[in-house]
Amino acid sequence: MYSKAFRALMVQKMTDPEGPSPVSLADDIGVSRSSLYRWVSEADTLDIAVNSEPPSFTESKQRLSNMKRPQDWSAEEKLAAVLEAASLSEEEFGAFLRSRGLHDALLQQWRYQMLVGLEPKPAKRIETKRIQELEKELRRKDKALAETAALLVLKKKPGKSGGTKRTTDRARGSPDCH
Repeated sequence: MYSKAFRALMVQKMTDPEGPSPVSLADDIGVSRSSLYRWVSEADTLDIAVNSEPPSFTESKQRLSNMKRPQDWSAEEKLAAVLEAASLSEEEFGAFLRSRGLHDALLQQWRYQMLVGLEPKPAKRIETKRIQELEKELRRKDKALAETAALLVLKKKPGKSGGTKRTTDRARGSPDCH
């Protein structure tokens, strides 16, 4: 999972007398302590010069930043890697992948995610929102219309609204009410 260069750098850090403790190194880079100890014991088979001169701080920091686990990369770093990889020839591309500890499928996935993120939002969402607004307005107007209709019905039927018969008879022009 981790590249040979990344493991070599971690072995150098662990074997450096002034380097961090295995516990803090494991916590900092997100690798288990057992993996770190195994890498040190396998240093001979990995052709790692354990006692070689440790890299300078800035060089070490630069190499470590290039060797991060893919899930720890920021969006900016992913974008930069995708753009840089797109401009490389096939031979340079392979070296690029090895130096960063990446796989071609991962770069393709990042590229796809970026392209999907750049696509405009579909108009369907805008239309759906407009439809919801219109339906809300229609419901409001239906309620107002129903209320107005109820008031008109009540005005047309004064007898049922609690009025007396005499008032009702006058309205009809009855001869009893003089």
